[in-house]
Amino acid sequence: MVKRIGVLTGGGDCPGLNAVIRAVVRTAMLKYGYEVFGYKNGYRGLVLNDFVKFTSDDVSGILDKGGTLLGTSNRDNPFKFKVEKNGDIKYMDMSDRIIENMGIFGVDALVVIGGDGTLKGAERLYQKGVKVIGIPKTIDNDISSTDFAVGFMTAVDIATDAVDKLHSTAESYHRVMILEVTGRHAGWTALEAGIAGGADVILIPEIPYDINKVAQKILERRNAGKHFSIVIASEGAKCIDGKITVETPEDEHSDRIKHDGIGTRLADYLENLTGIESRVTVLGHLQRGGRPIPYDRILSTRYGVAAVESADCGKFGTVVSIQQNRITHVTFEEAVSKRKQVPPDGELVRIAKSVGVGFGD
Repeated sequence: MVKRIGVLTGGGDCPGLNAVIRAVVRTAMLKYGYEVFGYKNGYRGLVLNDFVKFTSDDVSGILDKGGTLLGTSNRDNPFKFKVEKNGDIKYMDMSDRIIENMGIFGVDALVVIGGDGTLKGAERLYQKGVKVIGIPKTIDNDISSTDFAVGFMTAVDIATDAVDKLHSTAESYHRVMILEVTGRHAGWTALEAGIAGGADVILIPEIPYDINKVAQKILERRNAGKHFSIVIASEGAKCIDGKITVETPEDEHSDRIKHDGIGTRLADYLENLTGIESRVTVLGHLQRGGRPIPYDRILSTRYGVAAVESADCGKFGTVVSIQQNRITHVTFEEAVSKRKQVPPDGELVRIAKSVGVGFGD
């Protein structure tokens, strides 16, 4: 029987995390009478036994706050944890330490809020006997088990607002304005914000583009009397004959790849090919910050409540998901075994092309 649960946020931050924490804490305490332990800075808090024992007052007033009051980390893999001793750095499996730490304080179950990397770690902990429930969050919306992850719709809203604002300055200066948004492997943010904001060209990882066709689209607009163009590009978009982006590992022990510079490189190429002055705006961490929109606050609350209800029913080893606006549960394997990408022949790409958006293909 569950009496104490832990909760942590791992990976990159995003709007809506505090709303999830609030829902977990309030549901656990008010509905079930559980005690709730919040582990700080992702898996690092579990390894180091660094936590806060929540009271209901701790989560008062955080529903609309960005970030995560628990802190987070995208570098602390508990199965390859960085340990420094006597000046030497080693990477060690600390999963047994996590199990031991949870046992010391009688923490019966764990709610893990994270993206694919964090959820893969949760899956491995579950395989070792930890009672875990996952909640999907990512501004890239690339977790396959759910229609929407925490933070995605707010990120789309932020990107759409940027497209709206770039329209006026692009039109005033007769420029090509390039907006670089997140999306290393999946182009959902660029695609949805591009459609919502009326972009002229959308570049996503799933559809390799020909830079000459992008330039042709811009020139066609100029010849038709449109003396400006808006291009929105995922950071991981690739051209058909190579890579305009630069990919580098974050460090020698990381599986994460940094994608740098697509916006700047696109601006250089397009200005040379079209003769039209081109400028770039990189949203970067602006998409991670700020207040979650109402949709994300509601979604986060639904996820948090469902996770605690699952714990009370003993439904562990699952990830809470939303499909066709209904809460459901899938296994960790279903959630993280493959990445959800934009189907090049799917409805959103089709309707974008129908209204004249170019993809450089």
